[in-house]
Amino acid sequence: MSQKQSGLTVHTEGSPWRLLLLFSLPLMAGNIFQQMYTVVDTAVVGRVLGVDALAALGTVDWLNWLTLGTIQGFTQGFSILMAQRFGAGDFVRLRKTAASAILLSALCGVLMTIGSEAMAEPVTALLRVPEEIRPIAVDYLRVLFAGLPVVTAYNLAASMLRALGDGRTPLIAMAAASLTNIALDFWFVMGFHWGVRGAAAATIIAQCLAAGCCILRLCRVEALRLKKEDWSFDGPLWGLLMKLGLPMALQNTIIAVGGMIIQTIVNGFSVAFIAGFTATNKLYGVLEIAATSYGYAMTTYAGQNLGAGKLERISQGMRAGLAIALATSAAIAAVMLGGGQWVLSWFIPAGTAQSGEALEVAVRYLSLMSVCLPVLYVLHLTRSCIQGLGNTLLPMVSGISEFVMRTGGALLLPAVLEGTGVMCAEVLAWLGADLILVPSYFYVMNKVRRLQAPEEGVKRL
Repeated sequence: MSQKQSGLTVHTEGSPWRLLLLFSLPLMAGNIFQQMYTVVDTAVVGRVLGVDALAALGTVDWLNWLTLGTIQGFTQGFSILMAQRFGAGDFVRLRKTAASAILLSALCGVLMTIGSEAMAEPVTALLRVPEEIRPIAVDYLRVLFAGLPVVTAYNLAASMLRALGDGRTPLIAMAAASLTNIALDFWFVMGFHWGVRGAAAATIIAQCLAAGCCILRLCRVEALRLKKEDWSFDGPLWGLLMKLGLPMALQNTIIAVGGMIIQTIVNGFSVAFIAGFTATNKLYGVLEIAATSYGYAMTTYAGQNLGAGKLERISQGMRAGLAIALATSAAIAAVMLGGGQWVLSWFIPAGTAQSGEALEVAVRYLSLMSVCLPVLYVLHLTRSCIQGLGNTLLPMVSGISEFVMRTGGALLLPAVLEGTGVMCAEVLAWLGADLILVPSYFYVMNKVRRLQAPEEGVKRL
């Protein structure tokens, strides 16, 4: 197969700066579209349904992210092996890996749907969601959780495409999904008056469209023309995929549990505080748009070059990626510090005492995160490079560090700083992860170099 003719990007040749930037840009644009419909979702709910509905969605944000993060962990982990085998030009094992990843992901999607629907109501009670808004939160979760198989399909298909160097198709898919989601938000919430269930249904329908776009593209990739024998059970391969995917899923689960503990603490404050905290959390994704994109690019870049045995290119790419990431984080921070209050006012209806308090909380939280944004960008880039090198255990350890710092800060700091203490816990979590990830990167690179033998190249998974 000619990789260039197929529209896939090979990261084993050419300037690391150029490759990372060009591969990141469509991913970034796709993330912008994704965040755009998240922002519109929040704005419609806040403006049309009021502060109570906005607060209700915020109380279960981390519970929703727990399911999404688990699915993303598995699918991204599976794609690491695909990137390595694509970089090595081993298309026979690439097809076998793809088939096994599809089967494992399908199993994951079904189990996640059953488990999530079962835990929706009891967990909202455990999170101390205020009783007056708890029914709203549960209604929202029920619809979202019913669509988890679709979410799994999209995340796997997009991860597979990124592993093969295709960042353009996920962009097109997410652009179409975002515009669809926005239109359906207005239709379902404002037109049909379906409330938060309408907002959740719009999201799931949009995900169906995104999944369909990515799957159609995969069907046209020559290297992934799966044959009957590719679907046969391969125990060692399934074990290897789980070795990569399970730690990433656990890492996201640990982070989400820490977030749920924080949300439990936040839920003990006023509804106005919860609404303000929620408004800024909805912008969190905007703050890390570029970080996530650079991370995906670095995972693919490191995986392909590891497969090709080109270790020095990985170091070059890491240096280039860090420079790009730090410059980007500084630019985003400047924009948010200058215009963040105006953006936050989209979510929070004016004219009440609750609204004023919620906006003040939101601006304070956004300013703190913006100033510390470079710490988050180092986290994403370093973690993604380590994962691309085939080590998903150390990133999981960084997730434990995030958990300890986030929950410790949230439990201890409010006694001194009140609500601001809860906000500081998020930044402390980023710092805690970096303290593990930065030395881990050098450890993993040195280990891979030691395993490299002149006569056989890099020792690959």
